[in-house]
Amino acid sequence: MTNVTDSTVGQTSLYLEDLEPGRRFETASAVVARDAIKRFAADFDPQPFHLDEHAAEGSFFGGLVASGWHTAAITMRLLVTSGLPISGGVIGAGGELVWPKPVYPDDELTVAVEIVAAKRSASRPERGLVTVRCETRNQNGDVVQIMTARLVVPARTASVTQ
Repeated sequence: MTNVTDSTVGQTSLYLEDLEPGRRFETASAVVARDAIKRFAADFDPQPFHLDEHAAEGSFFGGLVASGWHTAAITMRLLVTSGLPISGGVIGAGGELVWPKPVYPDDELTVAVEIVAAKRSASRPERGLVTVRCETRNQNGDVVQIMTARLVVPARTASVTQ
């Protein structure tokens, strides 16, 4: 099982007006268990280096590693449960994923989030698009995933009031 510390209790819901560029968030952590790597791989990415230690030893990775999609799923879980308490949920509108380093059994992952851009929709002023850059890091601080995503975020007000 992947152990996740949930720290959403007491967090305030965020709206477009709260997500100015440069603002940063940090999530709780999740430990990636060996059996979770194999279960995820069996269901969604059944490659030998995700399923079998012996086969993985002779692979590009030199050992059992989590699927990049598993890393992405853990990242999403951490964002939702402890990183970005967006009102109405974390709703994606596209993005890009990069996996610079593999995730190994027992790695402990956290996600650092930075707001890159935020813009109210001209045609739908009750919401906007927010671009975030999320770096998923292991316990050594190594970046194992970079995700840049555009999110649909509700606005607190339908128009800018000063």
